[in-house]
Amino acid sequence: MACAAVCWSSGGLIVRLVGTSPWTTSLWRSVFASLFLAALLSVVRGRNIVAQWREGGRPVVLVAACMAAASTCFIFSLAYTSVANTLILMSTGPYVAGLLGWIWLGERVALRTWVTMSVALAGTVVMVSNSYAHGTGFGDLLAILMAVSFAVATVLVRRHPDVQMTSAAALSTALTGLIALPLADPFAISARDFGLLAFFGVGQFGAGFLLFMTGARLLPAAETALIGMLETVLGPLWVWLILSERPSSASLAGGVLILAALVANTVIDLVSPGRARRYPSTPV
Repeated sequence: MACAAVCWSSGGLIVRLVGTSPWTTSLWRSVFASLFLAALLSVVRGRNIVAQWREGGRPVVLVAACMAAASTCFIFSLAYTSVANTLILMSTGPYVAGLLGWIWLGERVALRTWVTMSVALAGTVVMVSNSYAHGTGFGDLLAILMAVSFAVATVLVRRHPDVQMTSAAALSTALTGLIALPLADPFAISARDFGLLAFFGVGQFGAGFLLFMTGARLLPAAETALIGMLETVLGPLWVWLILSERPSSASLAGGVLILAALVANTVIDLVSPGRARRYPSTPV
């Protein structure tokens, strides 16, 4: 799980380092991730990826569509706001999933989870309070839409527990590539950018996803969520150390509020006897 978080945390830095447009970045990341996951899942399961998609049916397509929307929002959010804002706003996704699960599936939500979501919402308001003045409002909105899209995907997975959803990741990257293709300029890319985007697709998304799926099966959901928060901390750190991108004071204040609420709630889950499983964090 820690290795998965490290892989994911490189996303913001890669987007800052490449010289391609957001559409071209999204296209090549999707191409590399889709080929990697499709090949690997075909070998592991002994049947081609198209057969796996057909077997999953409509639920796999719906989950993949939500993940594709979230991945597209992720790339463009990083283009229009800070890495810190994108990753911290994204980290509220599991709690949005809890709210949607309560509304849609009738799942019980603990009181402390409601409190956590309320504090996280307050932190979100603080973070975006000066977005208009800094011209980052659109990027912050995309980060929120990304969190909601992944939350919907999470609830869909829980609604169809009998469906194998791993193949949805490969389908989502294929859909993301199709969305980006008409607006991308795939050949306006340097050798350096090509290498970075290959790592973006295979290392950041593909390897991160597989590490997450492996680790999530071996740990309680609370521990999974807590370790997954490393991405939220490391992502802005890499960009600050290498590119000197510093979040605004409002972003820092709101981010501290959100992270404190998430960490406190997760630690309570870890020390509480008979804790119930909650929604884990979701890869981008």
